[in-house]
Amino acid sequence: MKRVLYAGTFDPITNGHLDLINRASKLCDCLMIGVMENKSKKPFFSTEERSEMIKKCTTHLKNAEVISFDGLLAEYVNCNHIEAVIRGLRATMDFEFEMQMAQMNARLYNKDVETIFLMTTPQFSFISSSIVKEVFALDGDVSGLVPDVVLEELKRAFHK
Repeated sequence: MKRVLYAGTFDPITNGHLDLINRASKLCDCLMIGVMENKSKKPFFSTEERSEMIKKCTTHLKNAEVISFDGLLAEYVNCNHIEAVIRGLRATMDFEFEMQMAQMNARLYNKDVETIFLMTTPQFSFISSSIVKEVFALDGDVSGLVPDVVLEELKRAFHK
């Protein structure tokens, strides 16, 4: 596959996200990491901050490109000649939601776009950006759950 997209809010990016990014990068010529604006969520970090953190965490991947967009995922996919979309699954509760989204997107995609589900590595299956922010806000230790650059950004942002 030439162009694959792994999109999410990434507020902030976690080691679980990075695990999927590293694995997905082996499946394609170009992995686009799409930082999405989600109108139903109120992100803690700006799109620019999230994008910059991801760029710093993925410098070792020569075929990764960080982009940002808003609107329908399918519209971005169709307009940018994406061949497949990566979706991560942590647990069975993710499956129903992700399947529903994949089926809706399949209806909206150009005909040859595939959705690829990657299972999260078990050691990261409990991590979510929301849990990381909540634990950190309550002075819990999130080291090992997020990259060091993200930990530093959390400290900076929460101690403003």
